[in-house]
Amino acid sequence: MEIFQIPLLRQPIMIAAFSGWSDAGEAASGALTHLLENLDLSGNSAQAILIAEYEAEDFYDFQVNRPMISVDDSLVRSVNWPTTQIYGLSTPHLENDFVLVLGVEPSMRWKTFTSLLLDLADDLEVELVITMGAMLADAPHTRPISVSGSGGHPEIAARLGVEISKYEGPTGILGIIGDGCMKRGIDCVSLWAGLPHYASNSPSPKATLALVNAVEDFLEISIALADLSHQAQEWENEVSEMAEEDAEVSEYVKALEESKDAAEFKDVSGDEIARELERFLRRQNES
Repeated sequence: MEIFQIPLLRQPIMIAAFSGWSDAGEAASGALTHLLENLDLSGNSAQAILIAEYEAEDFYDFQVNRPMISVDDSLVRSVNWPTTQIYGLSTPHLENDFVLVLGVEPSMRWKTFTSLLLDLADDLEVELVITMGAMLADAPHTRPISVSGSGGHPEIAARLGVEISKYEGPTGILGIIGDGCMKRGIDCVSLWAGLPHYASNSPSPKATLALVNAVEDFLEISIALADLSHQAQEWENEVSEMAEEDAEVSEYVKALEESKDAAEFKDVSGDEIARELERFLRRQNES
């Protein structure tokens, strides 16, 4: 990892997302990009400071994640290597500054990759790590996309007000980062969006919006949405048109809607209604 500078940040929160296995519909990487461009009130990603960048040859298999050639307006060619970059972002209008981690899931040496990231987190005095991911699920595209928040240890989950993760099975770099945080005593929360598996074409702005809203709700902050809400509605309309053209898909969507509505009606509580009202009022006041 090449470290360019260590900025002074106030009680920074690290948020990480990676393209690849944990990024269905490019929702998580899209949400991180949106935060990079909109957490600062100026809405200018140039305000973000590049803190560090991983050396591509140390962590990536270029036959899996191939370098990309680009040509600029002057017809000059350049090679862009798969990597992960860490940015610092000062947000004086909020209680915390941010460290934003965006990259391609590494192909190898995950322990070293995680150790380097968390060493940097220690140097920056990061107080909390939030990882974002997206997966395919049995969910209707016409309903709000659910985002689950979980912690890797019962004590952490209880203290931060999220569910304890009960997942068993294959994991990605997000799971390794979460495990590394737990071993170092760093609070870590994982946010996962569930996308309709029949509408998995990338990108999925509705899932991106759901993750951005989840970050807002968890941190109790406001994030400018720009035209993300409009993009999400356009995506939903396009998927609806696709579903209407196939009778089997249309019937399947209706069944998912009925199942989703029945489950939500059964699980709804007064506390949940109050939380939804608080979210609505906060976003109305900021719009």
